[in-house]
Amino acid sequence: MAEGTSAAGESGAGVAEREYMTSAKLKAYAHPLRRQLMRVLSREGYGRAADLARIVGKPANQVSFHLRALSEIGWIEEAPELARDGRDRVWRLVPSALDVGSPEHPAEDLDAGLAVLTVFAAEQRELLERVSAWSAKYVTGEDPETRGMALAATLRLTREEFGVLSERLQETIRDFGQRRPAGVRIEADGEVRAYDLAVLAADDTI
Repeated sequence: MAEGTSAAGESGAGVAEREYMTSAKLKAYAHPLRRQLMRVLSREGYGRAADLARIVGKPANQVSFHLRALSEIGWIEEAPELARDGRDRVWRLVPSALDVGSPEHPAEDLDAGLAVLTVFAAEQRELLERVSAWSAKYVTGEDPETRGMALAATLRLTREEFGVLSERLQETIRDFGQRRPAGVRIEADGEVRAYDLAVLAADDTI
């Protein structure tokens, strides 16, 4: 997954049909190292345990353990066509779209579901802080490159219209995500970058 999570769900590049998170997946996403490994695989396309360990700064055996755990619940898979030999294990993300829960399909594990939402909120705050820090350099001309975006608007909509807007945003994200799907490494050429994306919305009752 081009890993991204929302209170409503988790979506990845080239995502499949949506499904609800099992208790195992909720607990896996709440684990910080596993979440970090998924982000790295989303950005890099694929990787070996040793390579991923260097990126996240953790021992290779620890990373291997968590990669196997992510594989067991179906969030990552081996890419044998990229292996150098029979002992070489290369991992890539499995495109997915997973909902934490809904009134019709309550979270399978309440505590784990709340932990995922807490993690998600913290990550969005961190992303907003990153964009804000860059914006200060952009508006002063210190950094002329467009590296991020802070988008805010107040819209007067019915619940139905807001639902349509939400669907269109998700469709647009899926469209762009499918152009370079998860599991494919994009070699650095100065053109393609990995963008973290968050679109925040709240009505006047919250």
